[in-house]
Order: sequence, then C-alpha cells, then structure tokens
Amino acid sequence: MYFSVLSPALTPHTYILHALVSGIDRYPRKVTTNMGKKRIAKRSKIKAFVKVYNYNHLMPTRYSVDIPLDKTVVNKDVFRDPALKRKARREAKVKFEESYWRFYKHRFNNKTM
Repeated sequence: MYFSVLSPALTPHTYILHALVSGIDRYPRKVTTNMGKKRIAKRSKIKAFVKVYNYNHLMPTRYSVDIPLDKTVVNKDVFRDPALKRKARREAKVKFEESYWRFYKHRFNNKTM
C-alpha cells in the first residue's frame, strides 16, 4: 500500500488532513503446479486502486511496504482527469505486480532427513 500525505486538502476551503492511498483492490488467485503458463499469468494479475482518504478513516497498523511509485504520475491531480487516474492505477498495478512475491504465500519444504 502506498501512502502520501496531502496537507492542504483538495479544495482550499477544507482544512481536514487527507492522504493519497494506493493499494490492492483484487489480489492474485491461487496458483498450483499443474496449471499452464497462460492460466498462471491470468490468475497472477492484480487490480490496484488510488483514493484520497480522510485521516479519521485510516487505521495505522504494524505492517509497512516500501514500493516506490512515480510521484509525477500518482499525485492529487489525478482526480481531475479520468485519463490521469487510469494512468496512476496502471502505474500502481505495475509496481504491485513487480513486487508480487510480497503478496504471495510462500511454501517451503521442511522435510528432515
């Protein structure tokens, strides 16, 4: 999840602190070894979202992820134009899919001899 603080809100009349949040809307599905490459690629897709949240609606947790997003693409101006918002969601999707291993449940073979 990407988190950016927007001190002045989107409109000059509001003084409520907002945050630009990017995260996973639809996570990858389960993949098994007997699936083909095409099916694995289809099930490994991630859908991302980009939203502005009020600080009062956010809950801090102990988890953190450092995924650098391009700040020229993902910023508060993306909500003024739908094409820019699609581009920002695509940027977040690509970055989340690059670091897919973080969201993948790892299974290790712990057999002892």
